[in-house]
Amino acid sequence: CVSCHQPGGDGFEKSGLDLTSYEGVMKGTKHGVMVIPRDPDSSNLVWLLDWRGSPEVRMPHGKKKLSTCDRNAIRAWIREGAKNN
Repeated sequence: CVSCHQPGGDGFEKSGLDLTSYEGVMKGTKHGVMVIPRDPDSSNLVWLLDWRGSPEVRMPHGKKKLSTCDRNAIRAWIREGAKNN
């Protein structure tokens, strides 16, 4: 994820999402927030990783979907408050 979503990366240039820091994740994109602490079902990050949108916005682009285990770990982190730990 970071290879695209870092300053200079394609994902950063298109969306503004910087995954190199906690602050960048919590800031979100130029389109809005990605993480709503304690609410993974309303968090755009989960929505994109679960491939709920059109193919153009599914993450990661051109690769297979993240494993259920990885997506559940992200959901759990958000559910627990998306803390900087």
